[in-house]
Amino acid sequence: MNLSDASTETANGAAYDLSALVVPLLKGVVYQEDNPGAWQALRDLQPRVRDYVAVLGLELVLDEAEGYAFLRSRPETEDTAGADVPRLVARRPLSYPVSLLLALLRKKLAEFDASGGDTRLILSRDEMVDLIRVFLPTGSNETRLIDQVDTHLKKIVELGFLRRLRGQAEIFEVRRILKAFVDAQWLAGLDQRLAEYQGHLASTGEQTDG
Repeated sequence: MNLSDASTETANGAAYDLSALVVPLLKGVVYQEDNPGAWQALRDLQPRVRDYVAVLGLELVLDEAEGYAFLRSRPETEDTAGADVPRLVARRPLSYPVSLLLALLRKKLAEFDASGGDTRLILSRDEMVDLIRVFLPTGSNETRLIDQVDTHLKKIVELGFLRRLRGQAEIFEVRRILKAFVDAQWLAGLDQRLAEYQGHLASTGEQTDG
């Protein structure tokens, strides 16, 4: 199948080139709010897109309620276990501070959703610094992490979990796709994980200070 020659019709009869849907997915997350027309086409052509990306060892994740879609590597099966299959979607190891921030942002998003307010969670840089500070020991380790917070926030923006608001460099929207990567089951054990993060950072600080 040549993707460049592939086109089909959406539910409303409009012709759509599959490459216009698959290529953006290969680059990252596709959001409904960014391109409503492409989003509707992606919804209508889900079976075609799923069949194509399956050949690449990928699967489509599309959340209609939250308005985002992305590709991820298909889980291993008995047929594929141990096979030397190239991974198109790379796994990215995260530092402890970035992991900590993501965990705290996921918890904040859950609390925000439970409040039944607006659909967009907006936080300032200072508010995120305050989130981190609660879980850190006092001393040089805390100071060092706070000083590096901009680097960690930049990484999270690159990963697609935060978006800077236009014209406001220190104000961020927490992207709802974070829910897909930190699910409800993981969130249930979040307090224990935060304690583990805190213990790790404390031991790191003791070793550094000593």
